[in-house]
Amino acid sequence: MEWPLALFLLLGTMLFLMMISVPVAFAFLGVNILGAWVFLGGEAGLVQLVRNSMVSVTTFTLAPIPLFLLMGEILFHSGIAYKSVEAIDRLISRVPGRLAVVAVVGGTVFSSLSGSSIANTAVLGSTLLPDMLKRGYSPTIAMGPIMATGSIAMLIPPSALAVLLGSLSGISIAQLLLAGIIPGIMMSILFITYIVGRCHFQPSLAPVEEKKESYTWRERIIPFLIYVLPLFSIFFVVVGSIFSGWATPTESAALGSLASLIAAAAYRSLSIKILVVSLLETAKITSMILFIVVASMTFSQILTFSGGTSGLLSVFREYTLTPFLLLIGMIGVLLILGAFMDQVSMMLVSLPFFIPLAEANNINTLWLGVLMLIVMEMSFTTPPFGLLLYVMRGVAPEHISMRRIYVAAFPFVGLSAIVLILLMAFPEIVTWLPAALRN
Repeated sequence: MEWPLALFLLLGTMLFLMMISVPVAFAFLGVNILGAWVFLGGEAGLVQLVRNSMVSVTTFTLAPIPLFLLMGEILFHSGIAYKSVEAIDRLISRVPGRLAVVAVVGGTVFSSLSGSSIANTAVLGSTLLPDMLKRGYSPTIAMGPIMATGSIAMLIPPSALAVLLGSLSGISIAQLLLAGIIPGIMMSILFITYIVGRCHFQPSLAPVEEKKESYTWRERIIPFLIYVLPLFSIFFVVVGSIFSGWATPTESAALGSLASLIAAAAYRSLSIKILVVSLLETAKITSMILFIVVASMTFSQILTFSGGTSGLLSVFREYTLTPFLLLIGMIGVLLILGAFMDQVSMMLVSLPFFIPLAEANNINTLWLGVLMLIVMEMSFTTPPFGLLLYVMRGVAPEHISMRRIYVAAFPFVGLSAIVLILLMAFPEIVTWLPAALRN
């Protein structure tokens, strides 16, 4: 079978199954069964599919995913995350759009502890959104920062999605986790600058009188010292152990989970019920991710055997595109996919093509990996299928329409695009920190 026809068969079948609402994991499994039968030798191909499944889920590089997720689940269900956001709320004052700024700062702090964008958005949405709307904030400036900051969790370690991307692409997980820190902080600073500037020039978006004068300086600083500062120790345990070379990403994730348990116990917020719920939620998300990883391994192999990957590479070689133009093309494809697919599906579809293309054209795969994470972060809040749009729909009052949620997210998608352009123009922003720590 010619490679264009093979690609049409595989990708067309996958898109058709998704269009008829077949879950992503089952859609890829169906395509893999078809591809294994056609391209891997019938019954022997199905046997190979089973073997790939065993190999893919037993790889050690996937171990950080459930451990990073467990960190966030423990902090979320124990209520520590809520207390840290409240402490940050007390500390920040006399700033236009104060609670929106609190959402960004609190979300960035929780991002460094949870590794889950959904948990991040749920915590901020349920904690801050009702109070913001009650105080007279415009839904636009109330919901936008919460959704935007929630998605930063995929950039700042510990990021479960970064671990998955590194596992599927062959990019160093430790390097990828470190490379996301500076871009994540850049986004937070840009979000805060936008909020303060817009609320200053458009005061109707946020109430003028929102200062908490009833709090003394002691009442502001003590909750921060109790509920926020100690939690940074968890971040330093995870990232510091990778920085120093004392631990692998898997070992650092295990240390982070242990530190979360100790923190919950120290705050007297840990119980058997909370631990069981955290473990069950972690198991649910992990099983879904591993199911998709199984599909990804075989899908990449089938693409290679069908000639699709090599055929597509030969087409790009004929056009002799410069590496930068090729990179722009990859980002453009991801932006289009992001409007219709979830993040894991985007990785499954794109990585079998992008990584060989990048390696063949001397494009730094670490740089490409961070750019992909940013595009996937943008897709979290891109209509019509951005996942965090629907998480916000779940925590927002019923009278707020989906259109209003789309409008709230739009400016922050644009701000993320600015960071994406800066990183494309100056790749050293991505590669500097991992290189400096490696040396």
